[in-house]
Amino acid sequence: MPTCAVIWDLDGVITRTADTHARAWKATFDPFLRAWGERHEQRFAPFALPDDYLEHMDGKPRLDGVRDFLAIRGITLPEGSGTDGPRDWTIHGLGKAKNARFRELVENEGVQLYHSTLALIRSLHDYGISQAVVSSSKNCGYILERCELRDRFEAVVDGNDIE
Repeated sequence: MPTCAVIWDLDGVITRTADTHARAWKATFDPFLRAWGERHEQRFAPFALPDDYLEHMDGKPRLDGVRDFLAIRGITLPEGSGTDGPRDWTIHGLGKAKNARFRELVENEGVQLYHSTLALIRSLHDYGISQAVVSSSKNCGYILERCELRDRFEAVVDGNDIE
């Protein structure tokens, strides 16, 4: 009998987190853009949902999304480093601010799941078929723990592994 396994993506396949990510980006960029505009005497133009999220952030590693969105707005910030905090005006700082907001939303609202996917995950598990999750998100393990799904997967490869 042939051996088989299933590899899952997290965002948009197991979980409905795109809206949570989009709102976290808006909650990060709007205060920054407002302060930037005041400091540089520019009109405040908020982060537009869903357009800015879909065009500049969705499906990209967090720091790439920050760079791309700021470039479209003509804003240049220092790269910074992994030691920057969420209040630092750097690429890394804005990335950390978004992640903090994302986790806050998850803690307060939970995570929506695709029930048809969950049913299939359970069935495959019952048949002894190995399963893994691969995601560019550094929050993959955190999300799986919050959804009490971590034990369903033999392997999890996420953005922390990729980095």
